[in-house]
Amino acid sequence: MIAREHGFESWPKFAKHIETLRMNRAAASLDDAASAFLEAACAPRHGHSLGGLDEAEIILARHPHVATSSIYTAAVLANEAAVRAFLGRDPGSATAKGGPRGWDALTHLCFSRYLRLDHARSDAFVRTARALLDAGASANTGWVQTIDHPNPRPVLEAAIYGAAGIAQHSGLTRLLLERGADPNDEETPYHVIETRDNTVLQILLDSGKMNARSLNTVLLRKCDWHDPEGVRLALEHGADPNEMTVWGVTALHQAVRRDNSLQMIGILLDHDGDPTVPNREGVSAIQIAARRGRADALDLFEKRGISINLDGLDALIGACARDRKETVRSLLAAEPSLKSALIAHGGALLAQFAGVGNLRGVRNLLDLGVSASALYREGDGYFGIARNSTALHVAAWRAWPEVVKELIARGAPVNATDGQGRTALQLAVKACVDSYWTERRSPDSVRALLEAGASPAAIELPTGYDEIDKLLRQRPLR
Repeated sequence: MIAREHGFESWPKFAKHIETLRMNRAAASLDDAASAFLEAACAPRHGHSLGGLDEAEIILARHPHVATSSIYTAAVLANEAAVRAFLGRDPGSATAKGGPRGWDALTHLCFSRYLRLDHARSDAFVRTARALLDAGASANTGWVQTIDHPNPRPVLEAAIYGAAGIAQHSGLTRLLLERGADPNDEETPYHVIETRDNTVLQILLDSGKMNARSLNTVLLRKCDWHDPEGVRLALEHGADPNEMTVWGVTALHQAVRRDNSLQMIGILLDHDGDPTVPNREGVSAIQIAARRGRADALDLFEKRGISINLDGLDALIGACARDRKETVRSLLAAEPSLKSALIAHGGALLAQFAGVGNLRGVRNLLDLGVSASALYREGDGYFGIARNSTALHVAAWRAWPEVVKELIARGAPVNATDGQGRTALQLAVKACVDSYWTERRSPDSVRALLEAGASPAAIELPTGYDEIDKLLRQRPLR
């Protein structure tokens, strides 16, 4: 009766139909789980180094058959035996594309989160990749993504980028290079530098395959990472400190813009870096050093026999940075309008001087009429400085307590908020517990701000630094 109600002449035919539906549903469930696993187990399309393995592991626990359901899942997990079995059944699977992202197996392998995070599988990944390459996979495979900066265009996310730039995997990087991988895509040289462990970078440089553009990208980006050994490596392999990069600056411009140490600037000078070369906007490293308050860099240039030829406002800024009071007086006597020009740029200058801890320079700017409450309207995303910060925000965030004290004494508003709603006290606390500068942390900035009336209301205790916790507990909420 039930069979006929559903249009079937007999029960066996109806039962077969039910079994077919069940099998289809099971297959669909497996396909869905496999797709979900590949999405969870591979680097996200944006922010490639983000995320962990928790979601992928949960899917595997619930659907263990996913692990060997396709050559793609097997490659992501570095299951060499399963990959070889797929290749044995279908040699074309070495280059076939599939999965939710339409990638081939080697691309899945090179962008696997397991490659980056599960070091126990490290050797297995190399063996599995070798099996795919031996079967015909291309070492130059990858996927294309459209990016918006600096202009919309398609960019190859190459397999070697996954291996070298994201996973920092030396064995896989070496294997891909041996099999003909080209490391001169946009992403590999840009991202491989994002560590102080230069093992994989060394492999790329020693391969001799990196072209001039890639070498100079590495050099400039190592300035972003404040890595003297990385800078030295790039220079020793032929990077040019005076080459204008696609960003419109040389490595020496970048070193000064990023407040690199004198050691790093000195290494660039040792390799014939020229601080007089203008960037795309016509500004030299000497001018940048003056505007950022880098008296130490200006002194180093001069010590190396390089003339500090600044004129107009830059000359006045440089004299303030270097605490050359007589030069300041003579410049203003010859051109009084420079003072108003200085004050007009005062918010940015005061913040930048504060950011490098140039106490004397800060005093000189304040003495010339720059207001301690002047705003650094543009901020600086690289240093995590919000728009509309004051110099006090910057000094507190970058852990320069003597500058904090000076700015407070000169009338800087202690409870003012920056463009992200943060007070100088919040930034001083964060500098102590969660910043690049924790190595030089002290409670002094927090103490000075609290004594000046800064409100601790937005600070959660404990902060992670006992010295400032004691100070904060002594202050009532306001």
